Amino acid sequence: MSDRRLPCAPSVWAVVNTQPSREALALQHLRRQDFEAYCPMISKRLKLAHRYTEVARPLFPSYLFVRLATDRNQWRPVLSTIGVRALIRFGDQLGLVDDGFVDALKQRERDGLIARPAKPFEVGQQVRMSSGPFDGLIATIVSIGEKDRLVVLMELLSRKVQVKVGTGQLSAI
Repeated sequence: MSDRRLPCAPSVWAVVNTQPSREALALQHLRRQDFEAYCPMISKRLKLAHRYTEVARPLFPSYLFVRLATDRNQWRPVLSTIGVRALIRFGDQLGLVDDGFVDALKQRERDGLIARPAKPFEVGQQVRMSSGPFDGLIATIVSIGEKDRLVVLMELLSRKVQVKVGTGQLSAI
């Protein structure tokens, strides 16, 4: 794959907004034009045909990163690329991302997918409510959902009650 940049030309990562669910198509066409492009992927659990399955999905849906040379007006061809909706801009300035951010994402990749950090809580674990009306009560984690939502079982008024809470409301015992 050839590179459009001059060997000594500094470059930056710009943020590209893609058409919905067209990240792979935009990535393919950007690479075909010799741009260095990156779309971090994550494994997501989806229910398909009454079964749960792990599928690769973009970490940032409808967004990817493209490396552009800073010494040339190289971004215009990106706008006419199949699958690309726009380059993220703040007024007249391109939305740029630090090299360290993209490098950190790439370092967390395992088999082409971004590795999730270890979960702080597990099903069956005893936790203490650390905020809200149940502050100080002890509960047991029943299930873990997405987006930091947990279902806990606690005893209230001599009854066992299931309550949905955010991870920020709990502390490990």
